[in-house]
Amino acid sequence: MNPTIAMITFRSMLGRRRALLLLALPALLVVLAVALRVTGSNDLDVSAGVLQRFGLATLLPLLALIAGTGVIGPEIDDGQIMYVLTKPIPRQVVVLTKLAVAVVLVAAFAAVPTLMAGLLMSGTTEGMAVAFTAGVLVGGIAYSAVFVALAVVSRNAVTIGLLYALVWETLLGNFAPGAKSASIQQWALSVTDALTGASPVASTVDLAVAVPLLLAVTLAGTALAVVRLRSLSVASAE
Repeated sequence: MNPTIAMITFRSMLGRRRALLLLALPALLVVLAVALRVTGSNDLDVSAGVLQRFGLATLLPLLALIAGTGVIGPEIDDGQIMYVLTKPIPRQVVVLTKLAVAVVLVAAFAAVPTLMAGLLMSGTTEGMAVAFTAGVLVGGIAYSAVFVALAVVSRNAVTIGLLYALVWETLLGNFAPGAKSASIQQWALSVTDALTGASPVASTVDLAVAVPLLLAVTLAGTALAVVRLRSLSVASAE
């Protein structure tokens, strides 16, 4: 990991309009949790539904998409990546640094608010808040690797990412069991399911299958980003 690249990337991400989205989305989750707590509508079923549908299925992929594509995509689009490519920095270090920044952003703006919302709604009951936080973290790492790779491979990374998150995982997932099982969301939910005894939480994928798949997707996305960045010449970046 390169500290200079990390610092510049953090400054870029937190200084743009993306920062407003990074703050707005988790704020909605926390506000919803407070409202449910105040109105007494925070039973275990409702709390699990909010954390799964809003936190894991909506907040996480959108934030990971913003972070994953934002840490490197704009630099490639406007040619600023050429200044990095001309330095004696291995491409894998560049990719791993960008990925690390994306993961930190997802942890700060998705995992922490999920923990806060879970504790507000259900407290420590069945360890559900911590379980969903863990699911968001592992899912966030996989999502970030995929979206960083998309940003390096395509200028339409945001559109492709939205299609995957909203169409494949959400729309098709409700009608096609196969599509539902082949999704980062369900693999992350499997980790959550393994960490809590709350009956409303149930994944369609076994933990023994979900963990290797999460690891494989993370490694594959990172490797693809490194390979593609190596093939990106300074001339093409200009």
